[in-house]
Amino acid sequence: MANVTTEYSGAGDPKRSLELLWGVQGRPRRGPKPRLTVEAIVRAAIAAADADGLEALSMRRIAEDLGVATMSIYTYVPGKAELVDVMLDRVVGELTPPEGGGWRDRLEHIARDNWALFHRHPWMLQIAVARPPLGPGMVAKYEYELAAVDGVGLTDLEMDSVVALVTGFAESAARVSVNAAEAERRSGISDLEWWKAAAPVLEELLDPADYPLGDRVGTAAGQEYGAVLAPRRAFEFGLTRILDGIEVLISSRSSR
Repeated sequence: MANVTTEYSGAGDPKRSLELLWGVQGRPRRGPKPRLTVEAIVRAAIAAADADGLEALSMRRIAEDLGVATMSIYTYVPGKAELVDVMLDRVVGELTPPEGGGWRDRLEHIARDNWALFHRHPWMLQIAVARPPLGPGMVAKYEYELAAVDGVGLTDLEMDSVVALVTGFAESAARVSVNAAEAERRSGISDLEWWKAAAPVLEELLDPADYPLGDRVGTAAGQEYGAVLAPRRAFEFGLTRILDGIEVLISSRSSR
């Protein structure tokens, strides 16, 4: 699946999105017993996006997967924009609050949990979450993320910024990892195979003496990683450095 932004959260009708998110209008109010539910539609949509990416998702696709007429989907969900909001909120509900430990352990759990979620549902990386869906999943997520750094001496704004820093890093690192896996899947060759094919040509085109640092460091990294990139290693390195920086901030508050 192509890992490009194809949708924006909060792009639909805010009222209808909130009603769907909180189950206010989960089924038609009149007529015969409904064949579908909003949750069944959302589950089918998530399964389709997991399989083929967000760009393959449509009301027609969902209807075919559920064995119903396309127009019947609109009885429950007004459009794709509102559906995307609910999908995002539901998968966020898979995340688990950290249990016990200090603030550092709790933030590390949050980062790793988010990293894993993006790998389970890569289509999440195709959504620009400028306006987060304010459903039960997203609201609960924000609450326990803030609780991870509550009482450590930070101001409310600093708590919000720390949470945004950690979760934003997890998303960014996961994007690199997912893209690398997708490049290998689409090309049909591994990074090592790609590099073995490119290296002889590059040696003819470039003089290493012109780029001494790039040649030295790049060679060392390539030999160590066995690939052009090492997304998991970069995630581990970056997470540790970020937590170290937050520790400096918290220590500076404690010393005052």
